[in-house]
Amino acid sequence: MEHTPFHSINHNTRLKGLRFESLEEGQNYLDHWETRWADTRIHGTTKRQVAAMFAEERPALQPLPVEPFRYYQYGQRTVNLDGCVEVDAAYYGAPPGWIGRHVQMQWDGHQVRLLDPRTGQLLREHLHQARGRHRIKEEDRPRQTPLTTLQLLSRADKAGAQIGALCRGLHQKDGETAVRRILGVLSLAKKNGAATVGDACAAALEVGIYDYHFVRRYLERQPQLPLSLRQVDPLIRQLTLYRDLIENKTKENEA
Repeated sequence: MEHTPFHSINHNTRLKGLRFESLEEGQNYLDHWETRWADTRIHGTTKRQVAAMFAEERPALQPLPVEPFRYYQYGQRTVNLDGCVEVDAAYYGAPPGWIGRHVQMQWDGHQVRLLDPRTGQLLREHLHQARGRHRIKEEDRPRQTPLTTLQLLSRADKAGAQIGALCRGLHQKDGETAVRRILGVLSLAKKNGAATVGDACAAALEVGIYDYHFVRRYLERQPQLPLSLRQVDPLIRQLTLYRDLIENKTKENEA
């Protein structure tokens, strides 16, 4: 059976200029070279034989780990109002008392670690989750609704009755993991106007769907009037009412 010639591509090794008919032949050559020359040579720095030094070190050597060396990505995150940090569009719980504070992050395809930025102490370690999923330890779940969440729900109520009802429904259904979606609804109200988002929330409530994504898709499919021509707050009345008032005042003045 013919073998493809094996050549060394590293010109700074003992294989320079040599040619082998197979990998096995090249390996045999290197094994012989290591036994006859590499192990018996005198090390240039220590002035001792390499094989003798290795014999002294061998008892202290530990077996290689079963798992391959892991390469982590690093970053910094702020703990959100829901008590979680975001990594690759998934959410991981921090210990109580860390909302609004920074944590150092390490993550790979298997694990996500949260560390104290001052001491480097490991705060939490979670299994890596798919996009959109949450991972929160049971002891980190609040026993009662946090003050920050109560304030957020109050903001939703002030934005409009339908907005408040949907946001409270979100929180009742999913607890603290709904906080980001409640923030999303309020962001939509700021961008599109409370009256418009209130209509979208009313549609969601009518069909019993407590879902931020439903509200967003509803807004995307509804034709939007220019900002100057549409209501942006529930306190602003319909333009026809202002028209009728002006017409009545004009008639009174003429009379």
